[in-house]
Amino acid sequence: MAAGLAITSEEGQYNAKMTLLVVLSCMVAATGGIIFGYDLGISGGVTSMEPFLKKFFPRASWWCSFECVHDSYLVDILLGIGVGFANQSVPLYLSEMAPPNYRGAINIGFELWVGIGVLLANLINFGTEKIKGGWGWRISLAMAAVPASILTLGALFLPETPNSLIQNSKDHEKAKLMLQRVRGTNDVQAELDDLIEASSISKTIKHPFKNIIHRKYRPQLVMAIAIPFFQQVTGINVITFYAPVLFRTIGLGESASLFSAVMTGVVGAVSTAISMFIVDKLGRRALFMIGGIQMFLSQIIIGGLMAAQLGDHGGISKGYATLIIIFICIYVSGFGWSWGPLGWLVPSEIFPLEIRSAGQSITVAVGFVFIFLGAQTFLTMLCHFKSGIFFFFGGWVAVMTAFVYLLLPETKNVPIEQMSKVWREHWFWKRIVGEVNENIKMEAA
Repeated sequence: MAAGLAITSEEGQYNAKMTLLVVLSCMVAATGGIIFGYDLGISGGVTSMEPFLKKFFPRASWWCSFECVHDSYLVDILLGIGVGFANQSVPLYLSEMAPPNYRGAINIGFELWVGIGVLLANLINFGTEKIKGGWGWRISLAMAAVPASILTLGALFLPETPNSLIQNSKDHEKAKLMLQRVRGTNDVQAELDDLIEASSISKTIKHPFKNIIHRKYRPQLVMAIAIPFFQQVTGINVITFYAPVLFRTIGLGESASLFSAVMTGVVGAVSTAISMFIVDKLGRRALFMIGGIQMFLSQIIIGGLMAAQLGDHGGISKGYATLIIIFICIYVSGFGWSWGPLGWLVPSEIFPLEIRSAGQSITVAVGFVFIFLGAQTFLTMLCHFKSGIFFFFGGWVAVMTAFVYLLLPETKNVPIEQMSKVWREHWFWKRIVGEVNENIKMEAA
């Protein structure tokens, strides 16, 4: 990162407005989240449909009914590549396009579309389950092509970010014109200078994956690994993926399970939308804390209720089943305005340009590794842990909430190209990056 960055206000903000170009571009780009959300939501619903269950695997005990699922490895690979590319590029695009004081809200658009994707998937599953003949699950799976087509066509019309134009071209005038368009003002020289300087530094880094392990990037590397790991051990993706399975486990019928999954999808989408309006006011840390406490308490209550009432018989009274669904919704809402959107937002805004692609790649890769591990192990864990699965995830939520409180600095309203200062001012990280900066100054002298 560059030293002595030019700024245009006391708070270190550049001159910038929310322009129509930014809004439209980010809306189109954020639809990449639908692919991810639809993938999560559709699979869980399909695996609770009776025709699908009869076709692919037999039923054992209630806790272990769904432990063995087989599907196409080729389809998995292709879908993984598509979702991986979208999750790698979309959050970075949103963070680079957005004005600093609106970056949180704009970036959360990605997670909002993830939630909408989950909701659409649950609605489609609820509808196709009623198709006579038992082939509705095929429609549910095939409809995944729709959001992919929307993103593909929309991408043809998306403008390049000013960062990308500077990084890939020597035509700084073109980048300046684009910066003026997206910021809605002609007074962009301070931001342009910072982008050019950051680009110059980044071009001296030939091996970003080697450089990201250097001490001066230690905070970013830790966050690139820890945040996506913690996001997955909340249990949200496996719970979203297998929500209808969980609802069938507590004794709900096939249609009721799918409808309950629709309700949790609505809660997730609404809570993520709320996060968009408050993240740049309350800040990242406050939402992490609120959501973490909310998720922890709801998971402990869910686990306790299921342990006390469900047993090994696969049935529970209607009143307790309703109570469990309510607390699952409370849990989902806590994730929806905290670790859901912030798990993508914070990593996308903390990397300096010279390691940005490497850092985001690590973030996405770590996330998908643990999504894979969670999806592969959840049903076995459900079979063996039973209600203890919620205490398992609740314990991790407690750990990650403490991690954020102690080690994550506040990043709201800080321009991306000035983000290095948050580490230099943090009580813990300044011991690492502060010493590095002092060594650099001594060598320069």
